[in-house]
Amino acid sequence: MLKIITYISLFLLLNASAFTQESYKIALLKYNGGGDWYANPTSLPNLIKFCNKKLHTNIGEEPVTVEVGSTEIFNYPFVHMTGHGNVIFSAEEVNNLRTYLFGGGFLHIDDNYGMDEFIRREIKKLFPNKELAELPFSHPVFHQKYNFPNGLPKIHKHDGKRPQAFGIFDDDRLILLYTYECDLGDGWEDTDVHHDTEEKHSEALKAGANIIQYVFTN
Repeated sequence: MLKIITYISLFLLLNASAFTQESYKIALLKYNGGGDWYANPTSLPNLIKFCNKKLHTNIGEEPVTVEVGSTEIFNYPFVHMTGHGNVIFSAEEVNNLRTYLFGGGFLHIDDNYGMDEFIRREIKKLFPNKELAELPFSHPVFHQKYNFPNGLPKIHKHDGKRPQAFGIFDDDRLILLYTYECDLGDGWEDTDVHHDTEEKHSEALKAGANIIQYVFTN
């Protein structure tokens, strides 16, 4: 228990100085189940570069890879997760990730197409007594430095459905954000990867920067 408290205390210290600490980093979540957790290799570096320029953050240029069950996760107030396929959290991993989130951490899950049915199952394992709630367009995450009055931008077509943002809350604090039918991560990538227009690339980066700013200031 003391070890967990120490990790959480370190997390809170890092979070408080998120915009000024030069060694500050964000993390990419490595998970089991067969899904490609490593998809979109240029996405987080591009988002970090954009945030450091536009939000004046001092985030380390390269994200760290952290496993779901590792205590290292407590060193990173913002963790990003993506992929196309299956996701499986073990009981130990569920306990570790839940402790991280309730202790002040934040998880952004971005469906890279094909992840939805699997991640919803695992979110239910994490929070059996909570339901994913769709965020209204008025939620502050859409109104940080950049204003998105209609919620998430639509970056890739996928199934042609409208983009949706779902959340899990601990009291009033958003601790998990799940972005669906949007594909922000693809939009963050180098434009020659998916041949996105500069407009779509910019929209995706601005929406991602809003998430970073919201997490680090709330």
